[in-house]
Amino acid sequence: MSRYIDAHAHLAASDFKEDIHDVIKQAQDSRVACAVVVAETKDCFERILSLYDSYPEFCMPCLGLHPVQGDYNSPSEARSVNLEDLEKALPIIEANQDKLVAIGEVGLDFTPRFVKQDSDKEAQREVLRRQIKLAQKYDLPINVHSRSAGRPTIALLKEEGVKRALLHAFDGRAAIAMDGVQAGYYFSVPPSIVRSEQKSKLVDKVPLTHLLLETDSPALGPEKQVRNVPANIFHSAEYIAKIKKVSVEDVIRITTENALRLFPKLTRYMKKI
Repeated sequence: MSRYIDAHAHLAASDFKEDIHDVIKQAQDSRVACAVVVAETKDCFERILSLYDSYPEFCMPCLGLHPVQGDYNSPSEARSVNLEDLEKALPIIEANQDKLVAIGEVGLDFTPRFVKQDSDKEAQREVLRRQIKLAQKYDLPINVHSRSAGRPTIALLKEEGVKRALLHAFDGRAAIAMDGVQAGYYFSVPPSIVRSEQKSKLVDKVPLTHLLLETDSPALGPEKQVRNVPANIFHSAEYIAKIKKVSVEDVIRITTENALRLFPKLTRYMKKI
């Protein structure tokens, strides 16, 4: 029986500070083999590496800088990433590159409340370019954020010669996603698909051979404003199966195969899938 791989989760978030062991145990009991634990800011790097040390067969580390820095949930404090942020983060990423399964969460976010001027967009692009080069240097895939920037993100990835990328929780049109599919990129689907017409249209269009499962825990759960956890990944699988008219087991098996193809270092850490 196949097991799930959560391709994008924020288990280092403060939401899990008090009960991370129980959250992981619940996930394992729900057939989740592992979670790719992504970063947003430099401040969470240490916590992600600590989770890897404590749960080396479940928490798969992925370091990188999100295009939005500061307090993501507070518009007054959130801002676009800049090169100074990256310069501070790079030494930590490079010092731990051998532990990483990917570079991320990286990307572009052109949401108006975070982008105040054109220079913010260019700074995001330059930070993304440099993190792409870092991933290429260490032969790692990238875990990509592209909110309100689907088309420019895919265009930049192609311009930079990216071969292995996961576009998580893609919020663009399915036709734009297909440009990424043609480039060989994958798209991961969170449990929020159960309440998202856009995600349903995306899954209908993108071949199962290019889909992965994710939770984006603690966000994008099946219910709004309720903490999401890796165990909720079954919602993604069940909804994809319904749309694609295949069995849930086929969805789990194929998305897990896709995840191992994209993140080959997962097999180094996991005893069995």
